[in-house]
Amino acid sequence: MAERYLEKELEVCGFMHVHEDRVQQVKNLLPTEDTLNRLADLFRVFGDGTRIRILYALLEEEVCVCDLAQLLGMTQSAISHQLRILRQAHLIKSRREGKTVFYSLADSHVSTLLQQGTEHIEE
Repeated sequence: MAERYLEKELEVCGFMHVHEDRVQQVKNLLPTEDTLNRLADLFRVFGDGTRIRILYALLEEEVCVCDLAQLLGMTQSAISHQLRILRQAHLIKSRREGKTVFYSLADSHVSTLLQQGTEHIEE
C-alpha cells in the first residue's frame, strides 16, 4: 500500500532518455567519494537527539560535563560518551581550567549547521 502511494507521488520521465551532457556536468562537479563519505559520517553524528541537545546547549554557553548532566538529566558517564563522539567529529572543543574541562562548539560552522537545520525544519 505504501509503495503504491509513493509511486503516485513520484514523477518519472515518460520515456528513457539520458542527457549525457548534464550527467557528465554534474559528475564533474560532485565531491570525491571520500568527501561524500566523510559528510555522511558527519550527518550521522547529528542523528542523535542527545548530541543535538548538547550542541544546542554549547551554542548558548561553554559548559562542563557536570553542567550538561544536570541540564539534560543524564549521568556524567553518558554525557562523556556523547562528548567523545562530538569531539571525534570535530564539532566541539575543550578547555581545561584547573580540574574542570569546559566544552564549546568547535567553530562557527557548527553554529551555522544547527541554525540552518532549525530554519529548514521550521519552514
